Amino acid sequence: MSSRRNASLITLGCARNEVDSEELAARLEAAGWQVGDDDPDVIVVNTCGFIDSAKKDSIDTLLAAADSGARVVATGCMAERYGEELAKALPEADAVLSFDDYTEIGARLDDVLAGKSLVPHSPRDRRTLLPISPVERAVAPKAAIPGHGELPEGVAPASGPRPLRKRLGSGPVASLKLASGCDRRCTFCAIPAFRGAYVSRGPQELLGEARWLAEQGVKELVLVSENSTSYGKDLGDLRALEALLPALAATEGIERVRVSYLQPAELRPGLLDVIAATEGIAPYFDLSFQHASGTLLRRMRRFGDPRRFLDLLDQVRAKAPEAGVRSNFIVGFPGETEEEFAELTDFLLEARLDVIGVFGYSDEEGTEAAALPGKLDQDAVDERVAALSELAEELTAQRAEERIGTEVDVLIEEDLGDGGYEGRAAHQGPEVDGSVTVQGIGLVPGQMVRAVVVDSEGADLIARIKAGP
Repeated sequence: MSSRRNASLITLGCARNEVDSEELAARLEAAGWQVGDDDPDVIVVNTCGFIDSAKKDSIDTLLAAADSGARVVATGCMAERYGEELAKALPEADAVLSFDDYTEIGARLDDVLAGKSLVPHSPRDRRTLLPISPVERAVAPKAAIPGHGELPEGVAPASGPRPLRKRLGSGPVASLKLASGCDRRCTFCAIPAFRGAYVSRGPQELLGEARWLAEQGVKELVLVSENSTSYGKDLGDLRALEALLPALAATEGIERVRVSYLQPAELRPGLLDVIAATEGIAPYFDLSFQHASGTLLRRMRRFGDPRRFLDLLDQVRAKAPEAGVRSNFIVGFPGETEEEFAELTDFLLEARLDVIGVFGYSDEEGTEAAALPGKLDQDAVDERVAALSELAEELTAQRAEERIGTEVDVLIEEDLGDGGYEGRAAHQGPEVDGSVTVQGIGLVPGQMVRAVVVDSEGADLIARIKAGP
C-alpha cells in the first residue's frame, strides 16, 4: 500500500450529515489521512436514506464515484439502514460501513486501500441499543476517543467523549449538533430505527465546540438534531435548552444562534420566550407541523390541529412580530381525504409562513404507515403535491412582500460582485429559506449589517444598507 493516503468526502442529505462528515474528516486526519478533493485514493459518500429520492441520489452518487477509479466507501444513513443488502445490490462500492465504524474510520479506509474485504453489517434497530448514560459521558476519559496527541491544524481538540471535528467549509455559518437520534414514533418515519434513541450532548461539550467554531471564523451557529425541543430530557432537565441558548449566544465571536427542527407539541412557553426575546438568538421557528388536519395527524401519531397551530403562531408573533416561521408538510398520507387536504390548504392560507416545504407521501419499509389501509394512487398524490406546491410558492412570495420596508440584520456570506452581497436575515435559515441580496460597498463575508428591504423575488429579499444611525 502506498504511503500516500488521500480521502475525499461527499455529503448528501441534511445538516446533521454535514456535521458527521466533519467528524469523519477530523478522525481521518488524526489517523494520518489527508482529506480533500484532489486525486483521492478513497471517496467516502455520506449517504442519505430518508426518502426514495434521497436514496436514488445516494446510489447515483456512489456509482459516479466508482467511475472515478478511486475506491468507494458508503457511510451515512442509507449505509447504516441497509448494510449487507446495499453491499450486495451495489458491488461497485468497496465497503459499506455502519455508524459503529466511525471511531475507527482511518483503519477501515486503510483496509479498503489494502484490498481487504470488509464484511458489511447486518442492520438492526438502533433504538434497542443502550446509549452511554449522561453520568458515564461526564466522566469518560479523553482516551476513550482514538486519535489523541498532536492534531492537524483546524481540528477541534477532544473534550470528553465528544467527536473530533474539522470544518470542511469556510463560510461564517456552521451547524452545531445538539443530539443524535429520536424517541418519537411518527408512523411515517424510519429515522429512529437507524439513528437510535435520543441522546443529548452535554452543555459544556456544546459550549466548548461553539468556542472552537468561533475561533474558526464562524459567526452564526445553527443548532441541529432530529428534534431540538427534546434536548436535555435524557439529561434529566427538560429546560436545558432554555439555559443553553443564552450561553451559546454569549460565546465570544458568535453573533447569532439559530435553532432548527422544533416539535410544535413540545414548544414550551419558556423556550418560546427565550427564542423570541433573547439577544443573539434568531427569532426563528422551524416548526415540524407535517400536516394540519387533526384526524390525519393522529394517524401519523402526532398532535395538533389548525386551531392549536394558529394559536401557537399567534403566540410567536405576539412576542416577535417579525419572527421567521417555516415548516414541511406531507400530502397523500394513507387515508387522506379531500376534507383533510382542504384543512391543510385552509391552514396555510391563514398561517403566513415564510417557507413551506411540500413532500408527497411514499411508503418507507419498517414503518407503521407502510401497512396502513387507504393508500392513494400515485397520480392523486402527485396532483396534491403540485396543487399545494403552487399555493406554497404564492404564499411565501406574499410573505416576502410583507417584509418590504422592514429592517433586517443580514449576515453577509458571499460577495456577488458589482456591489451585491448575499446573506441571510434572522428569519432565513441557511440553504433552505431563501436569501437577502444586499446592495452596498466594501462588505465582507462574516459581517453583520443592518439593511432595509426594498424588494422581493419569491422568498428572496433585496435590501440596501441602512443609512445613518
